[in-house]
Amino acid sequence: MSAPRAVLMGPPGAGKTSVGRALAHVWGVALRDTDADVEARAGKSVSDIFVESGEAEFRSLEAEAVRAALAEHPGVVSLGGGAPMHPLTQEALKAYAAAGGAVVFLDVSLAAVVPRVGLNAVRPLLLGNPRQQWQELMNQRRPVYEALATVSVSTDAKTPQGVAAEIVEVLA
Repeated sequence: MSAPRAVLMGPPGAGKTSVGRALAHVWGVALRDTDADVEARAGKSVSDIFVESGEAEFRSLEAEAVRAALAEHPGVVSLGGGAPMHPLTQEALKAYAAAGGAVVFLDVSLAAVVPRVGLNAVRPLLLGNPRQQWQELMNQRRPVYEALATVSVSTDAKTPQGVAAEIVEVLA
């Protein structure tokens, strides 16, 4: 199999899954979500993995899922928000980009993400004060997202289809 057409990364609520679906539809390819891959392999939800095995175990499973997706999936790959923080994932994304792959950072502001994520969403790293937790995560992750990205697209005030169209145009 060939490498993915594009890999989407960004914080929780950036639209990785919805934009991924729209982009896959435009290109006539499949979407592969690495969180779904981890859940399938572990036989439990991401939240349950965090609670039962801890974040380190989840990140290890996630790094394996990302490497497999980069090696096997010719469509669109959507990464979990924290996936790019793992050193093995960073290496894999750098190699993919160096070989001509498109690593797309879906950027989003806190103001735009609040209605998307909601305050009751089941997101293990946003427990407590979701706005504050999201902002802290983004402050930690933004430099990594920006360093790994070959393309950055804001998703603020845009539909998934609009973001997908912008990505298609940029990558044409």
